[in-house]
Amino acid sequence: MNESLTGKQRRHLRGLGHHLAAVVHIGHEGVSEALVKQADVQLEAHELIKVKVGESAPEGRHDAATVLAEKTGAHLAQVLGRTFLLYRRRKEKPAITLP
Repeated sequence: MNESLTGKQRRHLRGLGHHLAAVVHIGHEGVSEALVKQADVQLEAHELIKVKVGESAPEGRHDAATVLAEKTGAHLAQVLGRTFLLYRRRKEKPAITLP
């Protein structure tokens, strides 16, 4: 992961992510390799994704968010309740422009 996000960039991403539905769900297996691959595919397609941490997840929501962000090379934009937002700029034709 390169430089971290500024407060202004985080606010911008939170605004964009507010209406998103969770596309990745962390269940009783936790942050598995299959889950990392799924998140990777979603990040490449959408750049900004919402991830939901289920009640049965072995790790806490902050731990799960940090681990998944590291493994996908994404920025953690927000942790709110049992969901969190991940952002990773697409290499080809990025759709989101950060302030």
